[in-house]
Amino acid sequence: MANEAKTSAIFRDLIREKGYYSSDDIIVEEQKSDNPKIDKLLKHASKQGSKKGFPDFMIHSKKYPEFLIVVEAKAENNRHVSATMDSYSEYAVDGALLYASFLSKEFDVLAVGISGETLEQFRISQFLQLKEEKEYHPIFGDTFLTMEECVEGIQQSDYKFHQDYAKLIAYTKTLNETLHAKKIKESQRALLISGILIALKDKAFKDSYKKHEKGEQLVKSLYTAIDGQLSGGDISQRKIDVMTHAFTFMKTNSALTDKKEGKQFLEDLISEIDQEINSFMVTHQYVDTVSQFYIEFLRYANNDKGLGIVLTPPHITELFVELAGVDKNSVVLDNCCGTGGFLISAMKKMLIDADGDKEKEKNIKDNQLIGIEFQDDIYALLISNMIIHRDGRTNIYWGDCFREIKDVKKRFKPTVGLLNPPYKTKASDIEEIEFILNNLEALEPGGTCIAIIPISCVIEKTAAARNLKKRILEKHTLEAVLSMPEELFHNSRVNTVTCAMIVTAKKPHPKGKKTWFAYCRNDGFIKMKNRGRIDAKHTWEKTRESWVNAYRNREVVERFSLMREVSEKDEWCVEAYLETDYSMFTFSDYEDTVKKYLMFNLMNRTGMIKDGEDKDENDL
Repeated sequence: MANEAKTSAIFRDLIREKGYYSSDDIIVEEQKSDNPKIDKLLKHASKQGSKKGFPDFMIHSKKYPEFLIVVEAKAENNRHVSATMDSYSEYAVDGALLYASFLSKEFDVLAVGISGETLEQFRISQFLQLKEEKEYHPIFGDTFLTMEECVEGIQQSDYKFHQDYAKLIAYTKTLNETLHAKKIKESQRALLISGILIALKDKAFKDSYKKHEKGEQLVKSLYTAIDGQLSGGDISQRKIDVMTHAFTFMKTNSALTDKKEGKQFLEDLISEIDQEINSFMVTHQYVDTVSQFYIEFLRYANNDKGLGIVLTPPHITELFVELAGVDKNSVVLDNCCGTGGFLISAMKKMLIDADGDKEKEKNIKDNQLIGIEFQDDIYALLISNMIIHRDGRTNIYWGDCFREIKDVKKRFKPTVGLLNPPYKTKASDIEEIEFILNNLEALEPGGTCIAIIPISCVIEKTAAARNLKKRILEKHTLEAVLSMPEELFHNSRVNTVTCAMIVTAKKPHPKGKKTWFAYCRNDGFIKMKNRGRIDAKHTWEKTRESWVNAYRNREVVERFSLMREVSEKDEWCVEAYLETDYSMFTFSDYEDTVKKYLMFNLMNRTGMIKDGEDKDENDL
């Protein structure tokens, strides 16, 4: 006869071995709870109906009060999990997920299903349901972890990141509205926020900012803390002067210095930023949050688009780092830095690869990350970003990449180039491919350059376009061109359709060599109102892995990728060579395309979309 008590006994031995019973911090409860919050949430959680119900085990911690583990046991393995996962009273996993659905209103819940009466038969399955989320996700496989390992694993998971990032975006929008109401200019908002984040790295400022009596005193203290952080490291006084000048607006802004309201407003703002943004950055290291501020604060001012600045989404900067094979020994150059997204992603990958080697980590930050930025206000944001992400700022140039590149080449010998160059907005602007050639000039022979540029650069048949492509092929090898998602820059309100060009430096393209072309239009991201374009279905990790593997192996996949020999006279995009299968098109495809075309016309001809509004796919 099946005996569920044996299953529970095996689990008790497991958690005893993991230190759950020996910790004063951890509370293990069985089939009832003395925690009033848990008890209230399970008031209608009975597996048979609307009565109170309890799982076999509930584990929570005083140290992590917002995290809870619930465990449901069944003796027989054939009652471990059902095909539909909704037979709550009959199966272990199903029951655990039922309890998680109630408890996730207030907790991040790890729902655990166990079965088997012997160690040989014992099965365990684990699912994460985050607070206020309806979906659950498999996690940790069949390995049950310690409490600390569980919390750390969840915090570092993509599921938690996406939830926390969505909250950060929501806060950024609120912050933008607050600063707008205080009449702080769009161009100064990202600087103000990044300046506060820099100042909070100064322990003396963080401990004392609430103690000032007047707004002017607090602003002065804030500026002094920023100046102190900016002055650290091996940076020339000229660069320091440029950066500190960018923050001088704080001293004269009445919203910050007003005797009555300035102090309280700035004090509350600093406290909020510490809580909402700093906590995110401590949990999710090396995520380019500064660029998100810039996008949100300038998206309706047209400043970024007018200057040709299009900031690369974080999942694309990380994709390029993977495609380029960045590791701890790479020397990475971005000659069109912007706010530093590519360098942040590269630094993250390089530090992970360093695996705790402190000497190597220091060398990565001191000598292996090189950036060039022309605009002084963006340069200040860039340096701020590197400081916020624990430095890497020493080798950030302020100036013209076409003048600075020889010094970069001589001093650092870069092996990887990553860039998103300024996009042309008028005929007199520099061609995007010129920036790629500039990057390639600095790379060591055999180095890899990856750039994201408007697809028009590789399909235009003009003499100028052909000449630029010819210059690439004469001195370098065109390895691949990836057609990127059409609405990649939706969050920046820019409609540019782009491609990613991958080039091997200083090895002329061999005659007869084929280039890999891929249709990477669908990254799985969707537009959601007030959240922008996000990985809502959590498919990006698998998509990225499949794209990277396909590129590395130069796989030819039907309707996705192919190999083709091309010259400067040809179009460098997969669409020119893929055969269309018209049998796959439906009337719905036609209808959606017409709707999008009509919406495009309405947006661009009549200006129907007002500032501050997002359009998601349900609006079309």
